[in-house]
Parts: sequence; structure tokens; C-alpha cells
Amino acid sequence: MNGDSSTKDTAKDDAPAGAGSIFKALRILERIVDSSGPVSVAQLATILNYSKPTTHRIATFLEEFGFLEREPGGRRFVESQRLIDLALKVLMAAAQRPNRHGILDWVVEQTGETCNFGIMHRGELVYLDRVEAEWPLGLRFEPGSRVPLHCTAIGKLFLSALSDDSLNSLLRATRLTKYTDSTIVDPASLRAALDQIRETGLSVDNQEFMYGVVCIAVPVFDPSGELRAGLAISAPEARMSAEHALEHAPVLRAAAAKMQDAMFTPAGNGGAAPSEENDKRS
Repeated sequence: MNGDSSTKDTAKDDAPAGAGSIFKALRILERIVDSSGPVSVAQLATILNYSKPTTHRIATFLEEFGFLEREPGGRRFVESQRLIDLALKVLMAAAQRPNRHGILDWVVEQTGETCNFGIMHRGELVYLDRVEAEWPLGLRFEPGSRVPLHCTAIGKLFLSALSDDSLNSLLRATRLTKYTDSTIVDPASLRAALDQIRETGLSVDNQEFMYGVVCIAVPVFDPSGELRAGLAISAPEARMSAEHALEHAPVLRAAAAKMQDAMFTPAGNGGAAPSEENDKRS
């Protein structure tokens, strides 16, 4: 957690009655979500420049209404499931706004295949948005659907971005379920596959999650270079082999760059479909 003394969290004198407390509650939620672990009242008070009684009162109020909870066996605060569910709903709503949803539409137009957009959450891949291709018998994963990390294209992208310690911890806590004959369930083999993803910036699911389905994914980074989401297309193996999937990489990379602009650049062009010139450069 990083305190910033240049931005003291005090309510404005002309704020409506109660607005100061609301602002402080939001700042407490923000700090807890930004932290790498449970946070005590004393830590929050120091970072936010609040008094301990005020911090304790607001944090307890947030706990009573289900937006915070205590760490197991302790008194420090962590985000609650209710707050996490709210955050996911916000992400799904934002992902489906016309500017971002239009990027997925463009990918489908260019490739003829279904396009998915997802993030990692609590050891799973969560789809935030999806545009189906105009083919019969398509897969139906609605926004909010959760699928495994180790056998999906976007999921493996996120695994490849983890540090060695974080990856080891996740693998110890996660069962590598075998969904098909192609599912990688050996940790050493999975690590080798993740090394290749780091080198190429591409992740392929070659019938590892579902028989007969091939996917290819690319990362969406924030301006600091941290992986925030993944963009993928999926299709039946009879129509798109793993080798054929690689041919769509330039389109996916152009779309990922445009998605980054739409998500993180206020002065961006609103997430318009990538131009043909950008597509060629990719």
C-alpha cells in the first residue's frame, strides 16, 4: 500500500451533508482493494490521514452492510464477496459498452469466428463480454461465465504472467482437472507451455478444454505493461485448426491494442474498430 501525503482525503467544506462520510467510505474501500493483503484500522487511518475512531466507525459500517469482511481468525479487513460481485458487474457493464463491444464485433467480422474478452478472478477465467459468430451450434458462454485457467487460451495467458512464486502457490491450491485427452495436467509440462506463451505473446487452446474446439488469445495490457485482460477467438477444430488459428494473430493484436486504448486512455478514439493501416502494421 502506498500512502500519498499530497492528496489528503478531507471532504470539501461545501459538500452536501453526509458526502464527507461517503467519500471516506469509498476511499477506505479503494485502499483495501489496492492492498496486497488484509489491512488494519491503524494502517488505513495512517494512509488516509483519518482519525482511528472515524476509520473504525466507517469500516465497521461497511462490514455490517456486507462490503467488507474480517480476515479469517483476525481483525484486519479484506474485500467481501458482495464487493467482489459488484466489481465484476461493473467490469461486465463497462466491457459491453458500445465502444468496447464494437471491437469484439470487428474481430468477428475480420475472422468469422466468435470473440471472447475475459479476466482472471480468484483462480478462474471470467468472461466479461462475448460476440458470437454467425455459425450454427456455437458455444454459449454468457458474460459472467467462469472457466478454468490451465486449459483455456486466455486463462493460460494469465498464468504465464504470474511470478514463479505466485504460479507455484496457485498450482498447489488448484487441481489441474483433465477435461480432454489434450488437457495439460502435468505441472512441468504446463510450465513449459507457459514459457512459450511468454516468448510469443500468443496462447492457444488446442482442444484442451472442450473436444473439437480451438482457441487463440492475446493479452490486453494497461499502460504500465501489466496484463489486465485477454482477447480470444474460438471455433470448431474442423473449421479452425491450431495452425490456422495463428493466422488470426495480427487481427487479434490490432484489436487488443485498440481495447487497451479504449480501457486506459481517456484521450483515445473511443474504441473504434482498428483501421486497415493498423491491421497491416500488426
